[in-house]
Amino acid sequence: MFEIAGPAPLEPARLRLLEPPGSSEAELQRRLTQGTYDKPFIVDSGPLRLLHFDLDNVQSAMFHADPDALCLAYTRKMMSFLLFNSEPQRLLLLGLGGGSLAKFCYRHLHTAHITVLEIDPHVMAFRDEFRVPADDQRFRVLNTDGVYYVASRSERQDVILVDACDRNGVAPALSDPHVYANLRRKLALRGILVMNICGEGADVEGHLGRICGVFGTNIITLPAQEDGNLIVMAFRTPPRLWDGVRLDRHARNLADRFGLDFPRYARKMVYGIA
Repeated sequence: MFEIAGPAPLEPARLRLLEPPGSSEAELQRRLTQGTYDKPFIVDSGPLRLLHFDLDNVQSAMFHADPDALCLAYTRKMMSFLLFNSEPQRLLLLGLGGGSLAKFCYRHLHTAHITVLEIDPHVMAFRDEFRVPADDQRFRVLNTDGVYYVASRSERQDVILVDACDRNGVAPALSDPHVYANLRRKLALRGILVMNICGEGADVEGHLGRICGVFGTNIITLPAQEDGNLIVMAFRTPPRLWDGVRLDRHARNLADRFGLDFPRYARKMVYGIA
């Protein structure tokens, strides 16, 4: 790990890079500024530790004082699946990033067995920097290709969380419609796919269309306008729905339990369910 001062856009932050001691700070700053640096890096800025793939976009964020908290709005909204299954037993996460979702699920869902898939060994190298828990009987992080994993015959999941983005948006491997068909097959009968869609408008519409092509109208969308993302929940079978009063009561109970604004999320959901 090699630490340097942040380039002009990030001053006075400090950067932590996967480079050997004695590397040229000037050369690294030049590559970062020009956008030719090809590894993820950490930015320490005040109370926050941030994961970046380039200078312009934050991939993940952690409070130094509360490393298991969900800093970014889209990660909080991805947890809206708890409105439909508050006690999942098996969770699969595609994309580790800074570990925000993985840490929150591990801390709050005490009976869940959690598997996290991360294809990039450089992201894996920052695991300890973001205080991701060590593997144990109910938690493991695998350095593997999630697309191939979901095509395998491994155990079905109650919830699959997909947060697999690169510097341009959703990872290109997820553009294949077969991936969504495999994700649906990987779900248990009442299973839920939760996907963070980021990127340009046409890309967002493309991924949403591919999800609808596999799941039909069994989807719910939740805009994360603060981060410019769209959260999509897709259900293998139609989920239980509540009337307004019961849903609000349920959401308030979850808010007390998890510390997230479930009543607001419920109000903002757009149902595509027939």
